Amino acid sequence: MNAQVRPLRRLAGYLRRDRPRLLWAGFCSVANKLFDLAPPYLIGLAVDVVVERENSFLGDLGVTDPRHQLLWLAGITVIVWGLESLFEFLFQVAWRDLAQDLQHRLRIDAYAHVQTLEVGFFEQRNSGELMSILGDDVNQLERFLDRGANDLLQLGTTVLTIGGTFLVAAGEVTWIAMLPMPFVALAAIRYQRRLEPEYAQVRASAGELNADLAANLGGITTIQSSTAESRETARIAAKSQAYARANESAIRLSSAFVPLIRMIIVLGFVAMLVLAGWRVLDGALEVGFYATMVFLIQRLLWPLTRIGETLDLYQRAMASSRRLFGLLNHRPNVVPGTHRIARAAVRGELRFEGVGFSYPGGPEVLSEINLEAPAGQTTAIVGSTGSGKSTLVKLALRFADPTAGRVTLDGIDLRELSFSSLRGAVGLVPQEVFLRNGTVRENVALGEPGASDPSIRAALEAAEADGFVDALPGGLDRLVGERGQRLSGGQRQRLGLARALLGERPVLVLDEATSAVDNETEAAIQRSLRTLGEQRTMLVIAHRLSTVRHAERIWVLDQGRFVERGTHEELLAMDGTYAALWRVQTGDLAGAGPL
Repeated sequence: MNAQVRPLRRLAGYLRRDRPRLLWAGFCSVANKLFDLAPPYLIGLAVDVVVERENSFLGDLGVTDPRHQLLWLAGITVIVWGLESLFEFLFQVAWRDLAQDLQHRLRIDAYAHVQTLEVGFFEQRNSGELMSILGDDVNQLERFLDRGANDLLQLGTTVLTIGGTFLVAAGEVTWIAMLPMPFVALAAIRYQRRLEPEYAQVRASAGELNADLAANLGGITTIQSSTAESRETARIAAKSQAYARANESAIRLSSAFVPLIRMIIVLGFVAMLVLAGWRVLDGALEVGFYATMVFLIQRLLWPLTRIGETLDLYQRAMASSRRLFGLLNHRPNVVPGTHRIARAAVRGELRFEGVGFSYPGGPEVLSEINLEAPAGQTTAIVGSTGSGKSTLVKLALRFADPTAGRVTLDGIDLRELSFSSLRGAVGLVPQEVFLRNGTVRENVALGEPGASDPSIRAALEAAEADGFVDALPGGLDRLVGERGQRLSGGQRQRLGLARALLGERPVLVLDEATSAVDNETEAAIQRSLRTLGEQRTMLVIAHRLSTVRHAERIWVLDQGRFVERGTHEELLAMDGTYAALWRVQTGDLAGAGPL
């Protein structure tokens, strides 16, 4: 039960600031239902007029002519229908606007929270599942507030209004009208419990399907080049079919609710029709009020069949809210420090002191790492695939924290620094550069949104990217396409370098920045690095050794430990791990061609 209450409490917390809007929307819903319930009373009065004439209820109020009484009823009917239509318009606008605002706030809050989570979180969760939560799950909550909240309010208004009328005017038969209610409530509770796991499975299946769709769209080139289209279509079809089956099971269960409720309701309606009719025949009940009761019992009982639809919306919303609030409840393992330091005050000395790192439940990735990257020098880290090079990058930017030892910038433990101070001082050029579907200017200035065009052009020039940018139609205003698809791999990499250079960060980290580029781009990046290395601290992670041969100090990483260090010439003279890698990459090793 607590699992059901908790999401509602969280939703109530989001809506606390909207209390005036909630009250207004609720008032419009109640007013609409009151005017919607008025016609049966008017019908009863009309029957009373034609049967009792001058002795009718309206005659007792002073309107003695039956024709005038009917004219009065006609005028009141027009007013009632007009007000009912007005409040229907008002409650729909009020609830929909509120639902849209809630949807917006929940999505933005969830997305903002996701951005605070460490990189390890994204390595364990696929992007499709997160997209499902931020998209469809948030939409499910919007649908419930848009329709379900109004339905519940109007049902409550119907029960109180009609039940109160029966109790005052014919208390002896009120129990007949209310008899089906406990059975409907019991059935609703039972179905709610049955539906809860069904919709949890629906949301899980939706997440898996979205994850595979997102992955395949991102890898469409590989799928096409492997002629795997039919196989991938079949695999996605299987995921889609699993989602459809999960939905089908939930739909069958929720659809059975309405017929069951109808059979309970018809018993109450028939009992009222017969027993109240007998009282009319006995002269104990007015014909007009009997007509009103027959219409009202329908208005009371038949709307209960919509509980099934409302319950369906509710359970979908609760399944979605558990996923959404579960995401919001996830606490980041890496939290920012409070120490702030101005970018201009950073010298750029980076140190790893006795650093060890292992993933939760996994083997040790780094062990006893002691590394000094002096300020204003280029320090390179090389090693074979899987040796732990990229993990060092995560630690240097505090995407993760070491499980032993510490990493410092100018002697300050990175855990003490605010993220803005640390990442404002350290620029990163990753192996795969992220470019969004915007202009060249917007992508280069991603971390420096206020940068001027001259500053952007200076960064492009330093990255040797100004030539191809000027040749693009529109230059800085050229749209690069989703993930930079309108640019070559080398062009994307140079824009990534320009982005890191903009703002003159004192420390620059390159993580395999030349591993997937052509020789021309590699040569351009090497020229840039030699020039930049004279102005700032550079930590270069590389598998391609030609990129780092001019570094002041090269550290060789093997299976999570440093096994060699020195200049390029010193390491070749050692004839150890580095020398073996160099021979393989240059083709000097017997039997090995160029890689």
